[in-house]
Amino acid sequence: MTEIKYATMDDYGLLISRDTHVRKEEWKKLIEKNQTLIFKVDDHFAGWLRYNLFWNEIPFMNMLYFLEEYRGKGYGTQMVRFWEREMAKLGYDKVMTSSQANESAQHFYRKLGYRDAGGFFPFCNDLEIIFTKEL
Repeated sequence: MTEIKYATMDDYGLLISRDTHVRKEEWKKLIEKNQTLIFKVDDHFAGWLRYNLFWNEIPFMNMLYFLEEYRGKGYGTQMVRFWEREMAKLGYDKVMTSSQANESAQHFYRKLGYRDAGGFFPFCNDLEIIFTKEL
C-alpha cells in the first residue's frame, strides 16, 4: 500500500539525513509551508519531493528522490501526479522543474508532459535543463 503525505516535523530528522542540499533551518520552513511530500510503501519511507516558488509564483520541483529499492516501480509518476493535482487545487496553472542534461530524469519529465524551456550551466557544472508544464 502506498501513501503520499505532506512532511511534518516528525519527518525532519529523516529528511535532513537524506537530503543534504538544504540547510537545516530551511528544512523547517519547507515543512511548515507544506513544500515537502513524503512517499511511503507499506509504512516504509520510500522517497520525497520538495518544491518552492520560482519568481514567487510558479511551483518549481527542486527534488524528487526515491531510495534505490523503490525506483522503476511507477512511484515517481504517482508522486509527480499527486503534486501536480495539489498545485492545481492551490490555484496554480503551471509548474516547473529541472534536470541535468546527463541525467535520465529528463526523459522521465518529458514522458509526463513537461516541455524543455531552456537551460543554463550552474557554477560550471553540466547543463541544467528547465522544464515547464501547463496544468
